[in-house]
Amino acid sequence: MSIKVIVAGFKGRMGSTAVDMVKGDSELQLAALLDPFASEKDFDGVPVFTDKADLVGFDADVWVDFTMPKVAYENTRFALENGFCPVVGTTGFTEKQIADLIALSADQKLGGLIAPNFAIGAILLMEFAAKASKYFPDLEIIELHHDKKKDAPSGTAVKTAELIREARTYKKQGAEDEEETLAGARGAEFDGFRIHSVRLPGLVAHQEVIFGAQGEGLTLRHDSYDRISFMSGVNLGIKEVVKRGQLVYGLEHLL
Repeated sequence: MSIKVIVAGFKGRMGSTAVDMVKGDSELQLAALLDPFASEKDFDGVPVFTDKADLVGFDADVWVDFTMPKVAYENTRFALENGFCPVVGTTGFTEKQIADLIALSADQKLGGLIAPNFAIGAILLMEFAAKASKYFPDLEIIELHHDKKKDAPSGTAVKTAELIREARTYKKQGAEDEEETLAGARGAEFDGFRIHSVRLPGLVAHQEVIFGAQGEGLTLRHDSYDRISFMSGVNLGIKEVVKRGQLVYGLEHLL
């Protein structure tokens, strides 16, 4: 039996790529599309909605969300409250929002996934960085994205930093008397290290974690050159959340 999928934000670049992926998988069925900027009523025979309220009672299994940070939390709550397992690639959630959504999913006995990054290589980078930070506690994160990305730092950088915090003994980096002569020059501070965000046209999604030690350095880098790189993770997420009874934060929990 096919898994029935709603794609929210289908007009965007990630959303449209997700639509193509769902249409190309015989185990998935594109059930509905949602985007407030849509003008059409259907897309290749699939109903199109501009207001999520119209999807109350709709027959679907999974809600794929590639919308905007300002609506992602409410969209995910809506999905869980209406029996749809959310697979969310939109970033910008606070730790409290994630905790609230996990609790709601457990109450509803619904699986779900919020993933800062769906690329398998990015998941590996995060895991490798956390392991390396035990031995190289001096590090900085540089994330690079296209200039239309609305949140900074990226969800991937935040997730990477959180995993490093769990593995690394706290260390305040830099000179004790360090001074920024231009505000923000050293980036954002997180658990004693720094995160830098780059926004330029032509980029897709890229991240480096740079480690330094006496006489040596280590650089870990992942590059997504095309949004198709995220689709294997989205596909996995769709097929896994319907088997589970609680939302997880991070694709690594489903691998």
